[in-house]
Amino acid sequence: MGQTEEERDNMGKLFENFVQASTCKGTLQAFNVLCRQLDLDPADHTTFYSSLKAKVTSWKAKALWSKLDKRMSHKEYKKGQACVGTKCLVIGGGPCGLRTAIEFALMGAKVVVIEKRDSFSRNNVLHLWPYTIHDLRGLGAKQFHGKFCAGAIDHISIQQLQLILLKVALIVAVEFHINVEFVKLLEPPEDQANNGLGWRAAIRPSDHPVANFEFDVVVGADGRRNTLEGFKRKEFRGKLAIAITANFINRNTTAEAKVEEISGVAFIFNQKFFLDLKEETGIDLENIVYYKDNTHYFVMTAKKQSLLDKGVVINDYIDTQKLLSSENVDQEALLCYAREAADFGTNYQLPTLDFAMNHCGQPDVAMFDFTSMHASENAALVRERFGHQLLVALVGDSLLEPFWPMGTGCARGFLAAFDTAWMVKSWAQGQTVLEVLAEREGIYRLLPQTTPENMAKNFELYTIDPGTRYPNLNFSCVRPHQVRHLYISGELNSCSLERAATIRRPVNLYRRESEIRPSRLLTWCQKQTEGYRNVMITDLTSSWKSGMALCALIHRFNPQLIDFDSLKEDDHATNLQLALDISEREFGIQSSVSGKELSSGEELDKTRMITYLSKFYELFRGTPLPVSGTELGFRSNNNALNVALPRKRIPKGGSVRRTFSQSGDKCHSCGRRVYMVEKVCAEGLYFHRECFRCSTCSSALRQGAHHLNHFLFWLYLLLTSVNRCGVGNQEQSPADGDSCMAGLQSQPAAGTFSLFIRKQLSWPLSVTRTVCNAPWYLSRCVRGAAQAFVAHLRGNAQDYTLLYELLSMSLPLLFVLQEVLLQIYTEAVPDEPSSLQPLLLWLQENIGQRLI
Repeated sequence: MGQTEEERDNMGKLFENFVQASTCKGTLQAFNVLCRQLDLDPADHTTFYSSLKAKVTSWKAKALWSKLDKRMSHKEYKKGQACVGTKCLVIGGGPCGLRTAIEFALMGAKVVVIEKRDSFSRNNVLHLWPYTIHDLRGLGAKQFHGKFCAGAIDHISIQQLQLILLKVALIVAVEFHINVEFVKLLEPPEDQANNGLGWRAAIRPSDHPVANFEFDVVVGADGRRNTLEGFKRKEFRGKLAIAITANFINRNTTAEAKVEEISGVAFIFNQKFFLDLKEETGIDLENIVYYKDNTHYFVMTAKKQSLLDKGVVINDYIDTQKLLSSENVDQEALLCYAREAADFGTNYQLPTLDFAMNHCGQPDVAMFDFTSMHASENAALVRERFGHQLLVALVGDSLLEPFWPMGTGCARGFLAAFDTAWMVKSWAQGQTVLEVLAEREGIYRLLPQTTPENMAKNFELYTIDPGTRYPNLNFSCVRPHQVRHLYISGELNSCSLERAATIRRPVNLYRRESEIRPSRLLTWCQKQTEGYRNVMITDLTSSWKSGMALCALIHRFNPQLIDFDSLKEDDHATNLQLALDISEREFGIQSSVSGKELSSGEELDKTRMITYLSKFYELFRGTPLPVSGTELGFRSNNNALNVALPRKRIPKGGSVRRTFSQSGDKCHSCGRRVYMVEKVCAEGLYFHRECFRCSTCSSALRQGAHHLNHFLFWLYLLLTSVNRCGVGNQEQSPADGDSCMAGLQSQPAAGTFSLFIRKQLSWPLSVTRTVCNAPWYLSRCVRGAAQAFVAHLRGNAQDYTLLYELLSMSLPLLFVLQEVLLQIYTEAVPDEPSSLQPLLLWLQENIGQRLI
């Protein structure tokens, strides 16, 4: 069974031909020859890699096997058993599609990749983040491309990267088909007798074997055009930015090798370079990058006026698409523009600047607009038809378009590939559909924010587990109920789930259903605050600085929370802080600034105010207004039921704020914490719904049908509570509560013997209970009277102060007047004893002050 030396050498040469293949077709041809010679079937994905490794034993092959074995040893793959039985279709053979397919294959899934083209012809160069370089080295990139990231090089051409990933994918038994175009998904047939067909793909050519491939997972990796239905896209639009890419032939001469690369120069960091460029050539750039790989690759951002002056753009149009259309661009002028910029950027050191050819046989120069970037609103969804579920996902540019100056395309594309593989693993392990989608959407939120600086630093620990790559990852930041719309059990909604190409809209034109236009919000606020004193809303900024409008809005729907009459219009900071505190405590509407900051002299931020007021609109929209104060007063005055009285009097005057503990509001009846959903507010107190009962008869109360007794009447009301809630009460209002009325109906009929016995037995008990409770009632009464007296003094402090001042001035005058009168009397009758002498002696003895 052992191989001869000649056979091993032959196998080694065939494997070396496969490794050194420099084109897509050449790679596929070399791989097919190798498989035929080794008598291996790539369709047997479960054993193909182990069989290939056993038969190819050259030293170069062993170096590659050690790299791949180390990767396969990750515990997440479960030795290639994590996704056994899962069938995956990947649309697109770009770097991200191939990287995703490799991860699927390492988990044991059956993977098929379809590519519309038959060649890798993209000469553009990708910037690689450090973790991306480490990841590709772990897949054996150095074995396939010896110059891969040698020294300080941190870039690679797209063509070369595709070749490396294609070879790795073929080794791990990924089926790769060229000249196959994806058209649409085919739903399972309605007739599912005898295990009917599952999900398939409509392709061109329609007779290709892939047309019969049934799959459980489909991944869209076909770039910006994204042919998978069901994904909405949002657009991020910025200032006009026009990029030019150019690829020149690299003949690998000594002179070319000496030319230094430009890793990225912006105008702000090297103004002299760009000013000299403009002065010498008339080319005005914002930045320029030069990478040396299979080609001399230049990418630059040109200013529109410079393109117009150089004749590259013929006519100036406002519409960017029309501006850069082929009819409005002079191709010869564009070639000259790119050649001049490249020549000046390399200090004229490149011997020749001949353009490389693209896949169409034309000079590889392109001008495009990257003013806007598109991103999918969600990363995955699940479709189910006739008992067959399909997991649909996006990776690469289909999911999130890159911002090329930062070099985010390949790096974030690989991260999305790993995250998608983790999702498929969870799917295959039997995790519920909504949990899988919720976790994926939560991770996707981190992707646009990811940079080399905020990723985990230990690349050796990186796996498909997101926790090894994203620091402080919260797997549950998105809950399952939030992604129910991503589980589609019927046909796709043609309105809300159109194809991506027809849904692209600018962000400023796209509005979610939950958002409200500022004009409508302003009208709603004006309507709700109409009739309130000192409230005149004319806009969404200056009209709210006094705080009166916000307090009026809260008072409109919850009058018990704010005593609007006690507010002072000129105390802006206090009014605003009061409204902000109540909004956060009662409604959960938080503000990022304080009332003092809002009331400062600076103009309010309109966007922030619209966002804040929109929360009130969403909360109170459609909420019925509370009954008017007149109706409430009428009901309370005719109600004989009592609520347990507060231990501390709540003054109506003075400060409106109440002090709340950090743990939340407490029920006045039982003292336990009361939550929003079970809270009943009455007379400024909070109750549980089950605790909101009459203090005398324990009957359930209704809001608006209760009466709060004051302390001074408490003893009287308790002594007469039997008559008030008993049978003999003829003054009880029909609105006093259903429970009390039910109690009346359950009493024995008047004049019966049972009623007579009950009265005779209940009278001693009630008297005894009243006598025993009399000291407690009396102390409550005294304390209540004292508190009422103190409150009376506080409420009439100004009157008492004025009275004291009058008395302090009038009493001395009276004493002086008495002395004057006495002197006059003495002078008029000098010889007769004074009739006032006894009174003066009495005053002197009792007051202790001699008046004369």
